[in-house]
Amino acid sequence: MSALSWLMVALGGCAGAPARYLIDGWVRGLRASPMPYGTLTVNLLGSFVLGAAAAGLDGSAYAFVGTGFCGALTTFSTFSFETWRLAEGGRLTTALLNLGVSVVGGVLAAALGWWLVA
Repeated sequence: MSALSWLMVALGGCAGAPARYLIDGWVRGLRASPMPYGTLTVNLLGSFVLGAAAAGLDGSAYAFVGTGFCGALTTFSTFSFETWRLAEGGRLTTALLNLGVSVVGGVLAAALGWWLVA
């Protein structure tokens, strides 16, 4: 990996992390709900952008968008933690819904991004 690619990943991450924070906070502020809509939103958005980036970018541009930006925007750890907390708190239906929508929706969002660009 070249020095430019490392720099692009870092710069993409510097853009993706605050985007995640702002989008997640904005979505959570729209409606109080046990369903973690903020995390779901950033993960679906990130999956879509990653699919589009994989279809249309390469090299340093992909390092910036695909690895850096999408890597910092999306969050498997928070998704896992929130799903676990829902199940642990007796909200099994909501936990399973979050699991299904996140996984299936993420794959479909990535496919849509790919399809629109390819």
